Amino acid sequence: MIRKIEVVDYPDLIAIWESAVKSTHDFLKEEDFSYYKEQMPVYFEHVVLLGYEENGALVGFMGISGDNLEMLFVHNDFRGKGIGKTLISYAIGSLNVTKVDVNEQNTQAVDFYKYMGFNVVKKSALDGQGKSYPILHMSYN
Repeated sequence: MIRKIEVVDYPDLIAIWESAVKSTHDFLKEEDFSYYKEQMPVYFEHVVLLGYEENGALVGFMGISGDNLEMLFVHNDFRGKGIGKTLISYAIGSLNVTKVDVNEQNTQAVDFYKYMGFNVVKKSALDGQGKSYPILHMSYN
């Protein structure tokens, strides 16, 4: 079930984020991991957050701003079960999402977004925080 996220859900989102990032972002330096983890509640305030709930527990979430998917994370224990696909399909079909930025080094995510119909339109050498993690800007066709 997809539902709106409330502030009381933030600790669950942080746990989901941490599980997902530790499984998919092996390129991330420990100090950058800590920095982004600390910043997550700030990022949450700038997006519409929707979560995926299974058996009463949040197991995935996404953040959207305008037509841009700003974040999508699925707890590692629930990866490969169609949750990310369900979330992105909802974002595209119901919320008119057409863009996503993804770490180039996160090849699983790049392949996932390509599978879902996104194509690379541009590349940036630095991420949005000015750190040297190349970003692929992708668009849905």
